[in-house]
Parts: sequence; C-alpha cells; structure tokens
Amino acid sequence: MTPGLRRLYVPRSAKVDANRAGEPTSVDGVAVEAVREQWVVEDRWWTPQPLGRRYFELALADGRNLVVFRSTLSGCWYQQRG
Repeated sequence: MTPGLRRLYVPRSAKVDANRAGEPTSVDGVAVEAVREQWVVEDRWWTPQPLGRRYFELALADGRNLVVFRSTLSGCWYQQRG
C-alpha cells in the first residue's frame, strides 16, 4: 500500500451463529431479524491468493443494519461497514 494511505472499511472478525443453510441467526449475541440480501463474491481465482466470500446484509434486533460475510476458504466470519 502507498505510504500515507489507509484502507477504508477493513473487515473485522465477528461471532456469528448460523442455521443449517449457513444464514446468520445472530451476530455478536444480537438476533438477526431479517436477511435483506445475500450475494457471493469469487475473485482472484487465477492467483495464489483467491478470494471467496458469501455476504449477508442483515437487520438486527437492536435496530442496526450490518453486512457480514463468511470466507468460503477459511470458514471465518467477518463484519464490514457497507
């Protein structure tokens, strides 16, 4: 990265409970009220470091809207400002 520049919206790890279909049911202990949208990103498959993510835009019980994703490569969950 170029000196003096910083990345915006860097993903942070999140504790996500999911149902059998892989859809989030809670994030950091807060219930998911609705899954508003979901999508898959697969990129850089031709490189040594491919990217695979399944994203969810969520409405949480505490009134927040949140975007989370699960890495299809590591299985880890992250939250990211959208």
